[in-house]
Amino acid sequence: MNLLSNSYFVLFLIILIGFIIGRIKIKGISLDVSAVIFVALVFGHYGYIVPKDFQYLGLVLFIFTIGIQAGPSFFESFKQHGRELTILATILVVSSAIITFIIFHFLGVDKNLSIGLLTGSLTSTPGLAAAIDTTGSPLASIGYGIGYPFGVIGVILFVSFLPRILRVKIKDEEINYKDEINIDYPEISRRNFIVENENVIDKSLEDLNIRFMTKAVISRIMHDGVVITPEPSLILKKGDLVRAVGTEEALERVELLIGSETKQEIPLSNKYDVRAILVTNKEVVKKTLGELDILSAYNATVTRIRRSGINLSPSPSSKLQFGDKLMVTCSKENMKQVSRVFGDDDSKLSSTDFFPIALGIIIGILVGKLSINMGDFSFSLGLTGGILLVALFLGRTGKTGPIMWTMTGAANNLLRQFGLLFFLAAVGTSAGISLVETFENYGIELFVYGFVITLFPMIITTIISKLFFNINLLTLLGTLTGSMTSTPGLAAIDNMTETDAPSVAYATVYPIAMVLLIIVVQILSLL
Repeated sequence: MNLLSNSYFVLFLIILIGFIIGRIKIKGISLDVSAVIFVALVFGHYGYIVPKDFQYLGLVLFIFTIGIQAGPSFFESFKQHGRELTILATILVVSSAIITFIIFHFLGVDKNLSIGLLTGSLTSTPGLAAAIDTTGSPLASIGYGIGYPFGVIGVILFVSFLPRILRVKIKDEEINYKDEINIDYPEISRRNFIVENENVIDKSLEDLNIRFMTKAVISRIMHDGVVITPEPSLILKKGDLVRAVGTEEALERVELLIGSETKQEIPLSNKYDVRAILVTNKEVVKKTLGELDILSAYNATVTRIRRSGINLSPSPSSKLQFGDKLMVTCSKENMKQVSRVFGDDDSKLSSTDFFPIALGIIIGILVGKLSINMGDFSFSLGLTGGILLVALFLGRTGKTGPIMWTMTGAANNLLRQFGLLFFLAAVGTSAGISLVETFENYGIELFVYGFVITLFPMIITTIISKLFFNINLLTLLGTLTGSMTSTPGLAAIDNMTETDAPSVAYATVYPIAMVLLIIVVQILSLL
């Protein structure tokens, strides 16, 4: 029996060889998972085909998981903080599309091949998925394979040399970025204060409303050497020690309200507990701390919220998200009840419910089939656009009734990789059939066009950012790699700085660039 006649064997053999080749690094650069499509092209050239069913299965899983993951940051990026970065990402993607239009409209290159070249030059696999779905042509895959290598290498070289070209020191930009980030996300700290102000002595915490007055949280109080839980009815006495948690500005207001700061410690009572609790109970997701009112119910206080690696100062209006880590203070006897309220079950962070995944994909397919007719012009989102749009909205929504649309990072990564590998293997083998013929027709010309599509939009975006926007260079580098959807490019920048500025900018613009490119691909296919 010829094993290569078995499509399952061929599929996993392509994936295996692709992984082996993808892990080979030359001066720190590797093809990673994209090596699978190059292996698949070779297999396809020799007549070994992976059935299209794997292509569409992989496509829907890949696009859906991308949308679920990108949903929150996609909509957040439209707010004021990410507006400038969104404009730059739009400029980069649109300029790439204009160059692509010139290539196929004026220079005589096949349109489907040019669109594939665009997605490869911007290293966008979701863009390739949209190109395959929209054009239905294997030439898009060939174009992707031609544009991809310089798309990877070109971005790395550009962002590596840009600081030298602009004569900007990375260390100076790091200092500037840290100053900026402290304004947006002030550091949460804690201090102890002595009750001295006559205006607060003999008044209850409820009457003083310290949270509202100062934006800080009282976590514990010591009276006559005894640590007391900060209940609303607790009366402050002169000489009491109060521990407050909040930003520097909030703690300064506490000092003005209560009294001077002291270095004297407030020991943790054996009846008192401070714990980090995970939000894993679906019932409390999207609810505010004010709605839950754990202070009245359990005499418990949330002193800080850790979300996506950032410490946030809690308030009654703080809306909880699945996976938040809360720092809670209360009596030991009440801590178990408080843990039950929030869930605190880390096993739920590693479990996956397939019901919302199946439902979300079905809704996406139905939305993609909806058609908008305006005279002779007809437009529909298609399979890719419909699933992506629905996934973005579901990811942003997070929860509908008892249904949790969000997935854990591990589950999302696994399904995305699974879908991507199936998709790349299938489209690569179908494109490999016409690989040689395409090279015979166009030769080195396509590589030159791929070089232009990769490099020129980054140059244009950099010039506009310097002329019209006052953006930190580290943020600009992250914006460029995110707009080019280049993870290897981001990895190159991470080696240049100790800050997370490039990563934050990358995460902000990546979903914008991804969605824009999918839209652009659909528009180009109609021209």
